[in-house]
Amino acid sequence: MSTPRAWWRGKTTPAKVETYTRWSFHFFGLIEISAIGLVAFGSVPEPFSVLVLVAVCAHAALCMATASQALDWTRGRREQPIRMLGALGAATALIGIGALLLASHGPGGTDAAGAAGTVFVAVLGFGAGTMALGIRNRRRMLSMVAGFAVGAGSVSFPLGLSGPVALATAIAVLVTTGFLAFSSAFSVWLLDAVYTLDEARETRARLAVAEERLRFGRDLHDVMGRNLAVIALKSELAVQLARRERPEAVEQMIEVQRIARESQREVREVVRGYREADLGTELAGAQGVLTAAGIDCEVSGSAAGLPAPVQSALGWVVREATTNVLRHGNAARCVVTLRTVEGHVVLTVENDGVPDSAPGGGSGLAGLRERLSVVDGTLRAAPSGEGLFRLTARIPLPAPPAPPLSTPVLPSVSEVTP
Repeated sequence: MSTPRAWWRGKTTPAKVETYTRWSFHFFGLIEISAIGLVAFGSVPEPFSVLVLVAVCAHAALCMATASQALDWTRGRREQPIRMLGALGAATALIGIGALLLASHGPGGTDAAGAAGTVFVAVLGFGAGTMALGIRNRRRMLSMVAGFAVGAGSVSFPLGLSGPVALATAIAVLVTTGFLAFSSAFSVWLLDAVYTLDEARETRARLAVAEERLRFGRDLHDVMGRNLAVIALKSELAVQLARRERPEAVEQMIEVQRIARESQREVREVVRGYREADLGTELAGAQGVLTAAGIDCEVSGSAAGLPAPVQSALGWVVREATTNVLRHGNAARCVVTLRTVEGHVVLTVENDGVPDSAPGGGSGLAGLRERLSVVDGTLRAAPSGEGLFRLTARIPLPAPPAPPLSTPVLPSVSEVTP
């Protein structure tokens, strides 16, 4: 059974930000109930205290439901929740008017009036903040905030409140609703930015792969294009000469054979250059690609002095590991370490953002093990805990050549003769 910790690690960064944003608005609902409703319940005399608490709880629940649907709408998962927004606006207005009426004409004295006034301002603020999630137009958002403030001040006069009190109420509502509304708008903007950055990183990775394919296709075309054209022309010429029983047809076919063999050699060179990996180049390329994808990449160690077969095998390890970091998980940091330990070259690639259930094998890793087996190397790839994944390649270094035996120096005749 998946634990909450594993469930959280299995989410991508945008999904984590969305979950955090969604539960933040649910937490606001709990604040409305605990900090506003319960306080008012203890200050307002019965039976009004029960009505205030029920109204605040209902308003908080409606805010939570509206916030959830509005966030889904911002991500394009559903239509705009117009009915929910309208219901929330109507409920906010009714509860606000009731709280203001209780503050001005209700029993309980100053404490009850203050608690009811707090409920009035808080309900309008949380309502406006939640409704802002379902509004993208800035002018409409400003109109909503201004409407709440003007409405709060206008309703105060029929209820018998003085001009200064009505003005103070309007200002309090303006500040509260404005702050919460624009905080909600900023949360939506931040969530959109995180999703956009994640999509851009995936696009960069796909473009890097496409660019490499184009490079290989270009090199292959440059090598084979001219040779194939020459082979086609000389083959056609040989056919015409053979039909006329000319001896030059054999010479043309010999030339075709020579060009074909030369083409084979050139294709092998292109493929060898594409398939053989230089370790130094791969380390620099991995750091550049991962950095461009928004991953903090740290590379330590030098490939200088390593044998060519070892560099080629480890270069492929770096290339495959880089591909896996880009393709799997949601890494934010990757550390590549190359070191020599007890006659072995050890390459370690460790990245975060990998769930505990990350697979430790695959066709790519199987191919790496085959390449490393040629140089007696080993490969280990598995999660290392705390959301980290570690890939370790170990290759023994060839023993250094033995120093030549020194030839004893014989004494000269003059040294022997007394």
